[in-house]
Amino acid sequence: MRILQVVPYFSPAYDFGGPVRVSYELSKELVKRKHEVVVYTTDAKNIDTRLVSTSEIIDGITVHYFKNLSMFFVSKLKLFITLQMLFQARLEVKKCDVIHLHEFRTFQNIVVGHYAKKYGVPYIVQAHGSLPRTMTMKSLKWIYDALFGLRLLSGASKIIAVSEVEAEQYKSFGVPKEKIAVIPNGIDLSEYNHLPKKGVFRRKFGLSQDMHLILYLGRINRVKGLDILARSLAIIAEKTANVKLLIVGPDDGYLRTLEALIKILKIENKALILNPLYGREKLEAYVDADIFVLPSRYEIFGMTILEAAACSKPLIATEISGAALDIVLSGQTGFLIKPDDVFELTRSMNFLLTDSNVARRMGKRARQRVMEFFSIETSVAKVENLYMSICKS
Repeated sequence: MRILQVVPYFSPAYDFGGPVRVSYELSKELVKRKHEVVVYTTDAKNIDTRLVSTSEIIDGITVHYFKNLSMFFVSKLKLFITLQMLFQARLEVKKCDVIHLHEFRTFQNIVVGHYAKKYGVPYIVQAHGSLPRTMTMKSLKWIYDALFGLRLLSGASKIIAVSEVEAEQYKSFGVPKEKIAVIPNGIDLSEYNHLPKKGVFRRKFGLSQDMHLILYLGRINRVKGLDILARSLAIIAEKTANVKLLIVGPDDGYLRTLEALIKILKIENKALILNPLYGREKLEAYVDADIFVLPSRYEIFGMTILEAAACSKPLIATEISGAALDIVLSGQTGFLIKPDDVFELTRSMNFLLTDSNVARRMGKRARQRVMEFFSIETSVAKVENLYMSICKS
């Protein structure tokens, strides 16, 4: 099959979070399965800078990086407008067997969705948790949905939800149950077969081997619950001197507020904030952490839960994340907590930090669970079958 993946950001633009990793791993695995994969994306490397390439072949994937009209629109409004895509889509979309639209409210989906309908090419929508009209720019989301979004959903041959929670969100938008396929994300488990040696990350950053290290990895955004994590750390630090919170990720508009809170709580020497880590360095951080925490207020899946579990880390996450609900079995692989519950988070972290034997056992169980249920091969096989079924029909 000739498959077109449409996503506003693609490898190596990993600062934009899960959709970049998911679309890349999916495309790479589809190439291994002898499909021709083309990606339409933008030249945004992060919210401030552009990628140099216009077209490139990455792991057998043909990637077209269309120029954003304005990086101001990207950084301030999260609008990725690529006018050049209009001309290429008009010529190329009709040559595809199936189209996979990632994210929901994007200029790219409007363009490609239009030509897909015009030429009768079936397409799939995968919103990656972006469906609810909450958080920011609510009015713009309503306008987009009225003009384009609802028609985009109704015209799709199938809809992919990564969890039952997201499936319910689609239903609230009028998508019938039989149109929704629930397919959890997966990760390339081969990357976790030969992990770095313990202690490498700590030596790089001058952290002693007996330091209790709590890790958060992801975007620095209020929705991630980092204020709750900082308040919990302040409580723990009152009784445990040898503890450090490691926050790794790109600023998504919340860094200054977080730094101010850390200063108010007087835990500057207990928190270390680092820019995003990739590849081997990211694995080194996972390996050297004692526990991994994802205290999000909203999280439709949470790829970092899978990554941390694959590195045998005990997990703490809020009871709203798709991945957490499948991986974090309270008392077995970690703990599920309520969002915004400082004391429950503090209690869970204290327990894992003070009983290292139990924490290690939980980490091993977490790895076993992700190895069994969340391989990229399992996930992509389901997506591939979905493509084939809509092409036949």
